Amino acid sequence: MVLAKRWTLKKHFSGNPTKSDFELKTAELPPLKDGEVLLEALFLTVDPYMRIASKRLNEGDTMMGQQVARVVESKNSAFPKGTIVAAFLGWTSHSISDGKDLEKLPKEWPDSIPLSLALGTVGMTGITAYFGLLEICGVKGGETVMVNAAAGAVGSVVGQIAKLKGCKVVGAAGSDDKVAYLKKLGFDVAFNYKTIESLKETLKKASPDGYDCYFDNVGGEFSNTVIPQMKTFGRIAICGAISTYNSTGVLPPASQRRPGFLGMWPLLHLQSQQHKDHPQRLLSISNSAWKGSSPPAGKEMSARKL
Repeated sequence: MVLAKRWTLKKHFSGNPTKSDFELKTAELPPLKDGEVLLEALFLTVDPYMRIASKRLNEGDTMMGQQVARVVESKNSAFPKGTIVAAFLGWTSHSISDGKDLEKLPKEWPDSIPLSLALGTVGMTGITAYFGLLEICGVKGGETVMVNAAAGAVGSVVGQIAKLKGCKVVGAAGSDDKVAYLKKLGFDVAFNYKTIESLKETLKKASPDGYDCYFDNVGGEFSNTVIPQMKTFGRIAICGAISTYNSTGVLPPASQRRPGFLGMWPLLHLQSQQHKDHPQRLLSISNSAWKGSSPPAGKEMSARKL
């Protein structure tokens, strides 16, 4: 008998999510049928997109999310016991699958890289950073890149890839610990947006000539301040707007784009595409860019150990 623990959405969020919005339930799973596997979660994702996407759930549904899981029992020859997979199984400790939506981790997975990075640098957030910066922004060596929420699961990878490409990288984060982490990652300039006197002046000081690429995870007033400092024909990847996700009031007005500014397709458009070779492409980034230090605690972290 296997008991599965799962976190459910007790009621839809209003403002900041609270513990009372969730409910932990336990259910007994049935015996496996031919072709099925029993999975035990190793890591679960906690991502900002859930704040918006959870509106599609019904109250009582299991919270959405991806996980890294281990096959603990199998009646499917394609997934023998011990196989490590990634799958969108939600916030649950155990689950049964027919294998159709399971993605095996690459056989070349290095022992030096934690499995949790399959939900980070080598997973969805890494893909977002990789294609958003290289294909949406089309970044080139020698350019100046601005990224906010820079200590998060996406932003921290954006900064490292930009440095590998030979860019100057400016990052904003919400605590001194996160700023110290960004400096360890090699950011040229990092600042705590909560303690500076003027975001406008801080951005100007960091790059007096403006910015070629802006990887936007925050939106709102922050972006209203960055956009006027973009260079002519600068590029923006619109990844997220986390400053507005919990808002219950009137959102700030959108900025007026300056003449000659080239806006790019939102990153969400790219995320709908499938890149079957992304784990292999991103493993090389993980090997060269991952510093082995743990990111500071914060809401942006992607992987959570179960």
